[in-house]
Amino acid sequence: MKEIQRYHVNDKWAHSGMIQAGDFYFLSYCVGNIGGTIEQQINGAFDEMEARLASAGLTLENVVQMDCLFRDVWNIPVMENIIRERFHGKYPVRKSIQTEFAHVGGENGLQFQADAVAFRPAP
Repeated sequence: MKEIQRYHVNDKWAHSGMIQAGDFYFLSYCVGNIGGTIEQQINGAFDEMEARLASAGLTLENVVQMDCLFRDVWNIPVMENIIRERFHGKYPVRKSIQTEFAHVGGENGLQFQADAVAFRPAP
């Protein structure tokens, strides 16, 4: 069995941005463009997810599961349109949750966060 590898470790937050365990990669707290429109924030979160995956040689098409957190769950259709554009028909299973984020900026700050699981198929 492979060792567990931690990527993008943040000691201040006691958090790993991505962990590899076997053939699976677990990503948390993918956010971006905080304070922007919901479209900008969803794209920013997927940009962050894409960058982390790229550091392990993966793409968004390797994502098999996502948890999508919204300040306003009625923005799900916005996310679905962006997923159609960015995942090229390789859609992960997902759930969407509405939450109050404990983040600087309050209601005008963080609107969207995505956590994900990606899979690297054996060669």
